Amino acid sequence: MTTIELIALVSGAACVAGLVLAVVALVGTRRPAGSTPGSGPGLSRLWTGSGASRREQHRYQLLLGAAVVVGALAFLLTGLPVVGLLVALAVPGVPWLFAVGRAEQRAIARIEAVGEWTRRLKDISGTGQGLQQAIIGTIATAPEEIQDEVRTLAARLQAGWLARSALLAFADEIADPVCDQVVAALILHLTDRGERLGDVLGSIATAASAEVATRREVEAKRTQPRFAVRFLTGMTLATLAYGLVNSDYVRPYGTVFGQLVMAVLGAAFVGLLVWVRSMSQPPRPARFLPAPDPEEAIA
Repeated sequence: MTTIELIALVSGAACVAGLVLAVVALVGTRRPAGSTPGSGPGLSRLWTGSGASRREQHRYQLLLGAAVVVGALAFLLTGLPVVGLLVALAVPGVPWLFAVGRAEQRAIARIEAVGEWTRRLKDISGTGQGLQQAIIGTIATAPEEIQDEVRTLAARLQAGWLARSALLAFADEIADPVCDQVVAALILHLTDRGERLGDVLGSIATAASAEVATRREVEAKRTQPRFAVRFLTGMTLATLAYGLVNSDYVRPYGTVFGQLVMAVLGAAFVGLLVWVRSMSQPPRPARFLPAPDPEEAIA
């Protein structure tokens, strides 16, 4: 094997590795529940993405199609395969990088909504209604951020689910320790029928407000690294755009060795962006309630 062939082989391997890492970052590595090795969930998830709704999956599929088209056009304009690969990665990667912080903002809004819903549940339960009827009575006034989850909880109770299983499923959908506290209090009330449920719910709602204030303060301190992510992403886009319109800029990379250098630099730069983005993300809060058992759901 000649030196040129070896360089070409290493360059191709670097490109493939970069593509695989990008796919792993965007799609994830967890196998869906209930799937088995060899059943092909990886290919299916590669096409559908990790979106929970059909709308999110459709948007992801449009991004994949646009990535293929734009990457092919970049390759045809420059004649450089690594440029085509980098441009293709940029199509789904840029929205992913610019969306940094949105998940945490949504989580904070949902915590605040849980606190509001807890206060409303406290007020309704204070009128003498049973817990299940009080939960059903909060459907009309449930905050928008958790309205679907509250409707689903009420529907499960009306369908004959065990109250404990329905509440655990509700906590699993919200997936936050603040909601776990509310659900734990409600489950304890189901067992001991204490008369201080309103006081407990009021205390949890107050604690939820304090948690929201703390998380918003921490979120504000993450503004600088997130600005760095967006700035570096913008600079990368500007550089790629300049290279597409000015062939002299990318001419030194026209050789096999130049493609190898571009692949290494591109992989290092993408790794830097992903690393900076991960630094600005908060750790996932630890929950303490177990997942619901489907076999015990129906009474």
